[in-house]
Amino acid sequence: MNFKPLHSWDLTPREAIALQKKLAVRIDVDRPLKRCELVAGTDCSYNRWSPKFYAAVVVMRADDCTIVETQGVIGESPFPYIPGLLSFREAPIVLQAFAKLKTRPDVVMFDGQGYAHPRRFGLACHIGLWLGIPCFGCAKTRLTGEHDEPGPNAGDSTPLVDNGELIGCVLRTKNKTKPLYVSVGHRIDLASAVKVTLANCRGYRIPEATRQAHLEVNRMRLSDGKE
Repeated sequence: MNFKPLHSWDLTPREAIALQKKLAVRIDVDRPLKRCELVAGTDCSYNRWSPKFYAAVVVMRADDCTIVETQGVIGESPFPYIPGLLSFREAPIVLQAFAKLKTRPDVVMFDGQGYAHPRRFGLACHIGLWLGIPCFGCAKTRLTGEHDEPGPNAGDSTPLVDNGELIGCVLRTKNKTKPLYVSVGHRIDLASAVKVTLANCRGYRIPEATRQAHLEVNRMRLSDGKE
């Protein structure tokens, strides 16, 4: 994939926060997804206090979850682990994996936050601006906001709200399992993000695209450890 650089990554934490606030006004959170033939999932793995990272992107067909392409990158990031600024730690290596892709996905889901972020600018928003394609977050844990418990069945959901603002959806993807936290990133609306998430689930709590990306980074870590 080709995409233009958005900014430098050589930033202090204070500068990173200022950049988040500046870029947050540029995200498009109200655009229905019109095309969804290819879905990509990403994951990034690292030890909290280590600069070494493993990132993977998996592209699959939306209708049957057949994997079309997988790309992975091993690299390092000097940015420290700071909650709320994880995109500055993870995005550079994830973007390297996207740069290797020969297939351009119609939508990308991230194992992390999008709009459901204290400054409304999580990983899915940040990388969405870099790539210029529909992106959304599908996180396993809540970063901010309040919600009621959704119903017990797959497809049950409840709003995720922060100071009266709707910032995401708390979505049950498998019967009687913990819900996921879905939020828009860029160039997609919340209803479309929820629809893609549910359509991509294949009997697991985690959607297949991000589940396969997670399996890939685990394979990369295991292989790297044997060398």
